[in-house]
Amino acid sequence: MSEPITPAWEWDADEVRSIGHRIADLVADHLTALPGKPVWQPYEATVPPADGGPVGLDEVLDEIAERVLAYPFGNGHPRYAAWVNSPPHVLGAYAETLAATLNPSVAGGDHAAVHVEREVIRVFRELAGFPDTGMGLLVSGGSMATLTALAVARHRAAERHGLDVREHGLAGRTFVLYLGTEGHGSARKAAELLGIGSANIRLIPADADHRMRPDLLRQQVEADKGAGVVPVAVMASAGTVNTGAIDPLTEIAGICAEHELWLHVDGSYGGPAVLLLDDHAPVRAALSAVDSIALDPHKWLYAPVDAGLVLLRDAQLARDAFSLVPPYLRTDDEPWFSEFGFDQTRPFRALKVWAQLRHLGLDGYRRLIARDIAVAGRLAAVVEADPELELLAHGLSVVCFRSAGLADEQNREVLTEVQHAGRAFLAGTTVNGVFALRACVVNPRMGSADAEAIVAEVRRAAGLIRRRAPRRPPPPPDPR
Repeated sequence: MSEPITPAWEWDADEVRSIGHRIADLVADHLTALPGKPVWQPYEATVPPADGGPVGLDEVLDEIAERVLAYPFGNGHPRYAAWVNSPPHVLGAYAETLAATLNPSVAGGDHAAVHVEREVIRVFRELAGFPDTGMGLLVSGGSMATLTALAVARHRAAERHGLDVREHGLAGRTFVLYLGTEGHGSARKAAELLGIGSANIRLIPADADHRMRPDLLRQQVEADKGAGVVPVAVMASAGTVNTGAIDPLTEIAGICAEHELWLHVDGSYGGPAVLLLDDHAPVRAALSAVDSIALDPHKWLYAPVDAGLVLLRDAQLARDAFSLVPPYLRTDDEPWFSEFGFDQTRPFRALKVWAQLRHLGLDGYRRLIARDIAVAGRLAAVVEADPELELLAHGLSVVCFRSAGLADEQNREVLTEVQHAGRAFLAGTTVNGVFALRACVVNPRMGSADAEAIVAEVRRAAGLIRRRAPRRPPPPPDPR
C-alpha cells in the first residue's frame, strides 16, 4: 500500500492573522505616507527572480514593500491628475482581498458572488433607465465592455440582413461602425477583433465643443445604406477621456432609431457623473433609449482595478450572441453570466463595487463626483487667470491647457519636467491640433490647494524651459 498523501498546506488562524496584520500595516503605511513622497519616480530597483525561491513569507513581503510599493503608478497621490485612474477606496482594496479569499468563478451557479453581481447590475440598470429585461456584466474595463456590446450589435445587424454571423462570419459583406473623432480607441480594437476592420470605421467630425455632429452622422449613414453596406452601430460618448465632452445623445439616438442602428454609449469615464448628477439629467434621460452602455467603476467610482461594466438593454440578444447552450435547453431561471459574454472563468469583481456602494451610498458618490468637478473647475479658473497659460478645453473634470508662447515640443518638455520632478503628475494629449497638458480629476484626495500647486508646478517648469531655449538672433536689417 502506498503512503498516504497529506495536504500540501494547512493554515492555522494565527498564521493567517499574522500575514494579514503585516499586509494591513503595509497598506496603511503606503496610503498614508503618499502625500509626502514623489507622485511618481522612475523604477530604480530590480524585481527579484520569481523562480528564485522558496523564500520565507516575511522576506517576500519585505521585497514587496521595498521594490513594489516604493514605485507606484502615482494615482493614489493627491497631486496626481493625469489619466482616468482614481486612488483606490480603502474598503474596495480590502474587499478585493475578501473576494480573492473565496476565489470563485462567477460564470454562474448559486453562490454568493453571483447574487452580489446581480445586485450591482440592478443598481446601474435602474440608474440608466433600462428595463428589467436588460442585462449587465462586470468585465475587465471599458474596452471589454465595448467589445461585448458591439459583438451583440454585430449579431443583431447580421441577423437583420439574413446572415448567421456565428456560423459563417461576415460572409463577405462589409459591416461598418460609426465613431466620433473624439471617441475612444477601444472601438478600433473592437472593429478589428470582430472582423469589421478599422478601415470600416466611419469617423464623424466634431463640433467646436468636441462633440459628434449629428448632421454629419446622418449623412454618412444614409450614404452607406445607399452603397449596400451593413451599418452595425454608433458609438457615442458620455464624457470623452480627452476633453470631457458629452455627445448630443438625444439627437444621435433619434438617428439610430430612424435607421435601426444600435447605439452604444461609452460612459467609461463620464458615466457616473451623468447617471448621478442632476446637472446631467437631460443626458441621463437620453441614456434610457440607448442599446448598451460601458461604465468603469474603477474610474470615477474609485473601485480598485479591474471593475468595468457593460449594460445591455436586451438580454435575449446578448444571450443569442454568446450562449453555447442550445435554445431548447436554456432556462429562464437565473441563466449563467457566461451565456451573455465571452469569459467562462470570471473573477468576483462585484464585491468591491457592492461594498463601496453600501458604504458611501448614491448620495455619497454624488458629493464626491461633484467635488472632483469643483476641483477641476478651480484648476481651470487658475489657468484662465494666468496670462502665461492657455486653456484649451474643460469638460466634466478634464482640463486641457498649455504654456502660451511655447511651441508643441517645448510644451512636451514642460510635461516631462513636471512628471520627473515628482511634485505633480499630468498627462499629455492633443486638442485642436496642438499639444496640451491634460489634467483629469477623479481623485477625492485632491483639494483646491493641490490643484493650484499643480498649476504652479507647470509655471515653474515652463519658466525653466523658457530659460533653456536658445536666444533667437535678431532679424537681418531690411535691405530696402
